[in-house]
Amino acid sequence: MYLHPPERLDELLDDEPPYRARQLRDWLYRTPVRTTDEMTNLPAPLRARLADRHWPFSVDTELVTPEGDTRKWLLRAPDGATIETVLMGYRGRTTICVSTQVGCAMGCTFCATGQFGFERHLAAGEIVAQVAWANAVLGADPLPGAPPRVTNVVFMGMGEPLANYDEVREAIRRLVELVGMSARSITVSTVGIVPGIRQLAAEPWPVTLAISLHAVDDETRSEIVPINRRYPIDDLVAAGREYFDRTGRRVSLEWTLIAGTNDTPETARRLAGIARRMRAHVNVIPLNPTPRSSSRPPDRATIDRFVAVLRRAGVRATLRATRGRGIEAACGQLRVRRSEEPLTLDGPVA
Repeated sequence: MYLHPPERLDELLDDEPPYRARQLRDWLYRTPVRTTDEMTNLPAPLRARLADRHWPFSVDTELVTPEGDTRKWLLRAPDGATIETVLMGYRGRTTICVSTQVGCAMGCTFCATGQFGFERHLAAGEIVAQVAWANAVLGADPLPGAPPRVTNVVFMGMGEPLANYDEVREAIRRLVELVGMSARSITVSTVGIVPGIRQLAAEPWPVTLAISLHAVDDETRSEIVPINRRYPIDDLVAAGREYFDRTGRRVSLEWTLIAGTNDTPETARRLAGIARRMRAHVNVIPLNPTPRSSSRPPDRATIDRFVAVLRRAGVRATLRATRGRGIEAACGQLRVRRSEEPLTLDGPVA
């Protein structure tokens, strides 16, 4: 049902009264439930008829950290495509990381998703359904110490959001207008699709833009983030500054620290200069190693030195904890592992 335009749900309801579409829309977006049996104000025959159309995927695998604060799902569409969704609980917020494509065409060397290549775009309904499924699960089983509903959505899962622009835009619209989320609690990440950044800046929703930078010179960045050959750093920095000027929203620069590649004090000083030009915040994230790459994170002393250089240069920098390493929560990792094992479906989530 998430694949159906929400404004035309009445088309699924045959001769039901018009208000049934409104009730169904509320169950899908405002108060999601895991099964249609829980849609208590709909007639039982209608609930039964809609049951096999409820979710656009089944749960292949669910992993939970020992602390219970991070969950990861590998979700399978009817065509066999698999995507990953990660739910993370913090004090005061519950964040979901959603996928926007099956695989990814960007080819970033340190990313497990990129090592699969690109299969297809996700529809807006498949994107929003990840958030709805998380809310349905949280309603019965919240993460410890965190709100029992998704408060923040980050488009940082599998795929490049701005390469699937129209569907991502529609997903944002549904999250704001139907789910009721604040646009300011939504973050869209990109490896540097400059035209998409400019499109996003013109939208009516002031979402946060995160740019995955990872290098301060074009030679290095083109090696690890190949799209840089089309949109080099100067163009990307200019687009990021335009986004800030147009929306008033501070851009985040995502920096995956890779040992021997982008972790020196001199690199940190050059990154600080870029961040000041863009008036950006820097999120430093030690690499979560992937099975098909030899890249590794730096040691703790190198990480701390890198962050300290940024802060001394007057840049607001945050060292992000690597959540869910034990459950392969980095983008694409679980999919890599499952692709190398015999597949056993756990059955539909509805």
